[in-house]
Amino acid sequence: MASTDSRLSTPDDQSRAHLLELVGAIEPWDHLERTHLEAATQWIVGGAPLYRVRKPDVPATHLVSYLVVLDDTHGQLLLVAHRKAGLWLPAGGHVEPGEDPWATVVRECREELGIAAVASPVAGERPLFLTVTRTRGQGAHTDVSLWYLLNAGADTVTSYDHREFDAIRWLTDEQVLEQPEELLDPHMHRFTRKLQHTRTRRHRT
Repeated sequence: MASTDSRLSTPDDQSRAHLLELVGAIEPWDHLERTHLEAATQWIVGGAPLYRVRKPDVPATHLVSYLVVLDDTHGQLLLVAHRKAGLWLPAGGHVEPGEDPWATVVRECREELGIAAVASPVAGERPLFLTVTRTRGQGAHTDVSLWYLLNAGADTVTSYDHREFDAIRWLTDEQVLEQPEELLDPHMHRFTRKLQHTRTRRHRT
């Protein structure tokens, strides 16, 4: 027989519980990620709205799924030149109300890159990294971003959403880290270093 608590739980409660599970499973890379994880946890349990309901900034803090595509054979990551942000970023998008963040990855991967989302064995269908970032420009807001890692060969990405992106580039880890930080998502260097560490650790085990 179901407990009273489970019978009374709402879809919002279930979404928050799932998000807390995802966030809690992320191993912090550094002090900043630990701080972001703590802030995201407090935001989720605090009852604030989680999902964007009106572009670009309602509510002022909302959930995003990034999808970082890795060509494992050539050791290259895919970055996109995002028109509105004016930066090179991973692909991705805002999580719709009540949507599982992995479902967002699947949807955005198809819409923006024209390929099916294939989770990397590094993290599976769970985020590898989390950031809390204040955006720039008009309609500035705060993105709580879950970074998912996907596997795809560079030759499989033959098109992209020109409404969102000016261009795409495949870069090795070293090439990403050589890029000036001001041209990238402000956490791209940190993510790349965490990915390098995680992949090296997996190969040693």
